[in-house]
Amino acid sequence: MKIKLSATLVVTLCLTVVGISALAALAQEAPRITKEELKEMLGNPDVIIIDLRLGRDWENSELRIEGALKEDPGNLNSWLSKFPKEKTLVLYCA
Repeated sequence: MKIKLSATLVVTLCLTVVGISALAALAQEAPRITKEELKEMLGNPDVIIIDLRLGRDWENSELRIEGALKEDPGNLNSWLSKFPKEKTLVLYCA
């Protein structure tokens, strides 16, 4: 029982690390924008804003971007494909 639980934990941890690594690689290649540029994009139907903040950073924040969707950065592969490729994705993780 302990071996099965440990194996499951290791696999989950590895998948999380891979997902976060993929997100980091994506962030290095993606251009950055200013908050003023983002404000101009709000309400544009061709822009999808994704909030990637984790746990307490998101839960305790009084500031949220209107219309932003909450996604888990550790599960990048599970949600990235659900967004149309012709849309502009803005990832927020500050």
